[in-house]
Amino acid sequence: MEAKKIIVAIDGHSSTGKSTVAKQLAKALGYIYVDTGAMYRAVSLYAMRAGFIDESHFDTEALENDLSKINLKFEISPKTGLAEVLLNGENIEQEIRTLAVSRHVSKIAAVSSVRRKLVEQQQKMGVDKGIVMDGRDIGTVVFPKAELKLFMTATAKDRAERRFIELSDRGEDVTYEDVLKNVVNRDHIDSTRKDSPLRKAGDAIKIDNSNLTLEEQFDQILQLAKITIKKS
Repeated sequence: MEAKKIIVAIDGHSSTGKSTVAKQLAKALGYIYVDTGAMYRAVSLYAMRAGFIDESHFDTEALENDLSKINLKFEISPKTGLAEVLLNGENIEQEIRTLAVSRHVSKIAAVSSVRRKLVEQQQKMGVDKGIVMDGRDIGTVVFPKAELKLFMTATAKDRAERRFIELSDRGEDVTYEDVLKNVVNRDHIDSTRKDSPLRKAGDAIKIDNSNLTLEEQFDQILQLAKITIKKS
């Protein structure tokens, strides 16, 4: 008899490696992976390109008026085998990973109409289960009845160090201080916004990966998923 499929909801602070472990887990289980952070980053890039947001202003009304023009889709890359996000048909996977986009994504994600639009899309993706989704409110808002909920965290210092190395390896000209400032700022915005703030669901399992290797973390989460699937 085929094992029953479940929904795995992974929430947590920025730069905790949610997407990395979610991709690994989806691959190991044969599930679909959805990077909700990429969806908010895509909307952020749209707003930046349209001149709706920069370091000094944010025209939320203009963005809300344009939401119907934003079409997001995931497409499997033939090179990596992973899902990459398309904005109105354009693959923007690399462009949305920059620090420039990171500076604005929490403000974009705090806009209620943006969240409503994306949450509706995310919930449709999980109708048939067999999905691993990561973000900020997956276990609390998008899939409050998910069979397995994880909440990932680490110290701001550890997260900034990892993010700095990642961006530097990609060729971005950034400083550790700027990355740390971005991490702390995003934590504040994500945790204090009025609409769906970042918080640990009561039944979520906390994973503090400050002192875990990627392998240790993945093994721990894979075992939790296997146990949950067996119980379902």
